[in-house]
Amino acid sequence: MKKGIHPENYRLVVFKDMSNGEMFLTKSTAPTKETIKYEDGKEYPLIKVEISNTSHPFYTGKMKLVDTAGRVDKYMSKYKKHVDKKK
Repeated sequence: MKKGIHPENYRLVVFKDMSNGEMFLTKSTAPTKETIKYEDGKEYPLIKVEISNTSHPFYTGKMKLVDTAGRVDKYMSKYKKHVDKKK
């Protein structure tokens, strides 16, 4: 393995799944300006994620549509005439 290609500034960070509120603590170098008080009472940097292993259908076995950016609505409005022809 090459030396000097991996970051040196790993720190403990809380990742929060915004679809279900689950949080987990791990090491990361990802930049963030937000902080949160974790279960152990200490304050850590916070990184918000839209989906994680606690909400992803592959891991949970439940099919659930997560549409945080209105992607389905954008698609339906863009291709409305094509969708109406099929009905």
